[in-house]
Amino acid sequence: MGQIGKAFYTGLFRHTIDDKGRLTIPSAWRGAHSEGDVFLAAPHLDGYVAVLPPAEVDKLHAKIAQMALSDGAAQDFAARFFAQTQSFSFDKQGRVSLSSELLAQAGIAKDAVLVGALTKFNLYSPVRWEKVQTRTAGDNFGDIMRRLGI
Repeated sequence: MGQIGKAFYTGLFRHTIDDKGRLTIPSAWRGAHSEGDVFLAAPHLDGYVAVLPPAEVDKLHAKIAQMALSDGAAQDFAARFFAQTQSFSFDKQGRVSLSSELLAQAGIAKDAVLVGALTKFNLYSPVRWEKVQTRTAGDNFGDIMRRLGI
C-alpha cells in the first residue's frame, strides 16, 4: 500500500455483507488511512457504488464550494446528488455500514465485489461486475487502453 495520505486502490475483492449489514473494506486499502477518515459513497449511473476516499472527497468539496448560490441548476444538482450519498468511516475491524438504498441501487443484496480504481474504489453486485468484465474483454480492453492513452 502506501503511506498515510497516499492510497492506491488496486485489486478485486469479494466480500459478503454480514448479518448486521456491514461490509469489510480490504485491509490493503485501509492501510493508508487513519481511523476516523471520512469516505463518501455515491450511487453511479452505471449501477454501482463509487467510494471516494478523503483525498477525492476534498477535491469534490472544493468543486462544490465554488458553485454560486445563485446558480439554481447547480444547487439542484448538489441537493439531488448529496441526498443519495453517504459519508462513513470504517470501524477497527475495517467494516462499514452502507444504507439499504445505496446497496439496492447497485443491486447488492448479500455479496459485493470491491474493485480498485487507483484513486477510489467501486462496489458492484457480482452480476453487474460480470457485465463490466464482458464489456471490457479481449480486444475491447486494448481498444479502451489505446483510447485513454495508457
